[in-house]
Amino acid sequence: MRSARAVDAIRNAPSASVAVENQVSWLLRALRLWPWLAAISSGLLYSGCFAPYDQAWLCWIALTPLLAAIWFSGETSKHRWLRDVALGYIAGLAFFWTVFSWLRTVTIPGLILVGTYMAIYFALWSWICGLLRPSLRAPAAAARRHRDQVAGPPAQWGGAIAPDNESTLRRSPWLSSTNNLRLAFLLAAVWVTHEWLRSLVFSGWGWNTLGTALHAQLAMIQITEFTGVPGLSFLVAFTNVILLATARRFIIETQVRPMRPHYDLTLTMAAIIGLMGFGIRALQNPAPGKTLNVVLVQPNIPREEKFSLQFAQSTFDQFTRLSIPALGTSVRPDLIVWPESSMPGPVLQDELSHRFVVDFSASARTDLLLGTIDLDETGDYNAALLVSNGGQDIQIYRKVHLVPFGEYVPGRHTIPLLARVVGDQVPGDFAFGHEHTVFLLTNDKARVAPLICFEDTIGDLARQFVLGGANLLANVTNDGWFLRSAGSQQHLANAIFRCVETRRPMVRAANTGVTCFVNEFGRITQELTDEHGSQFTDGVLTGEVSIPTAHELTFYVRHGELFAQVCVGITLMTLVLLGLRFVRRMRVPLPGQTR
Repeated sequence: MRSARAVDAIRNAPSASVAVENQVSWLLRALRLWPWLAAISSGLLYSGCFAPYDQAWLCWIALTPLLAAIWFSGETSKHRWLRDVALGYIAGLAFFWTVFSWLRTVTIPGLILVGTYMAIYFALWSWICGLLRPSLRAPAAAARRHRDQVAGPPAQWGGAIAPDNESTLRRSPWLSSTNNLRLAFLLAAVWVTHEWLRSLVFSGWGWNTLGTALHAQLAMIQITEFTGVPGLSFLVAFTNVILLATARRFIIETQVRPMRPHYDLTLTMAAIIGLMGFGIRALQNPAPGKTLNVVLVQPNIPREEKFSLQFAQSTFDQFTRLSIPALGTSVRPDLIVWPESSMPGPVLQDELSHRFVVDFSASARTDLLLGTIDLDETGDYNAALLVSNGGQDIQIYRKVHLVPFGEYVPGRHTIPLLARVVGDQVPGDFAFGHEHTVFLLTNDKARVAPLICFEDTIGDLARQFVLGGANLLANVTNDGWFLRSAGSQQHLANAIFRCVETRRPMVRAANTGVTCFVNEFGRITQELTDEHGSQFTDGVLTGEVSIPTAHELTFYVRHGELFAQVCVGITLMTLVLLGLRFVRRMRVPLPGQTR
């Protein structure tokens, strides 16, 4: 029996050996792929910061896998800069296709196009990360560079050059707090620059920046009254770099003891704690204000019924059913807000819609703010109206910032393919408004900034209204296009920063999605939900808003995106210096060569 088992073992030995070899081969292939897997994981970690996951803490480490892939792999790559760009692009695709996956409810080709385009910005940042890769090489040390090239690729995990001898490790740039702080500062500035560009090109879509991930951290976000959201993005990107540099530094220090103080990590943690201290103090000092009673109506009308005359009467009945009970309360509202595109037809041009709005205004005897379509000989506009005194007084605002591929197609007539991608979802383009019109309530209690749809996610736009005298931000939106997806929650997460930046409260009325009150600190004080806690319902939200009595302007309102612009300047100077260094290296002859 024993001999038979021994024979079987001998027979099976070759197959077992092959299995082990296959497993080792698979493991080696997986190890070769780790940089690409790391890039994808960065994109996924970053998207996990936002709804529907809302794991904001991930933002502090989201960029570290991508940075590790750029800095600690590909030493033998012939065109390493191209590899860095590709890693960043892959990370960008993973992020944008995941975080904006709710766009599939409107257009799947549009989702693909958005990710394909926006990933370019990630790739640009990764390219500069590669250019700033910590290295022992000095630009003027031609002989040392020649020895490095002859020696071949490094065998150590850290950076472009890492000889194995201890004396060289002691000179590693990772051991210098000053070098790590400088590296983090430059890369954080470049990160802010790429987010700023994303918010501008093709009229911009700057949603879900690194700083936006902290939207629920009230103590952290109060600094945005000075820097805007770019200040938070800078801090988070800076921390990502410092954490990775610290990990690398610990690894080197285990080989070249003793360890030295990590001033880079200490200063970073101190900055975070300092900002939180500032935020806690700001939260304890609300500005004096006067009370405004507001009623927000969320009709939850299906998108296929929204502009259909067949459902016009049911739309009118829904608004009447929801709005009239709020008028019979002991405290009469100062303002009623209906969402974007409330009526089935343009209120100022369509007789049915116009009659209903005027009749309601006359019976309500209060100001009515609603979204509608407006028309004239030059084009169609997404607009907001403030209707007062039974329709005798009407103020109108035409939307200034249109949503690309939502309300217009950039390059529709020069690049027809773009129009085909979005199909019949955007059959024609809205026209751009040109004035930041501030609505004045009849009781003179508030001056209202009527932000339409995604306009409440744009800091520089909201500040224009506040500069014009607005002391209340009012958003009318229709997130019903995205059904019950995370789109509406992400919309709100990006919007609440407008309150902190301007120190003005906000009221939001959505067709469906998130109808709520937000105070000047970015805290959601009231939110409309059904008995199951769902925001996707019909209903009415009644509440009080504290309108600031003093027309004080924050640093952000007075100076706008100054912080982001400074980061752009730093990025440009960095690129110029990198270009000069490249030219200088090309001019320095190697040993044995002549010019």
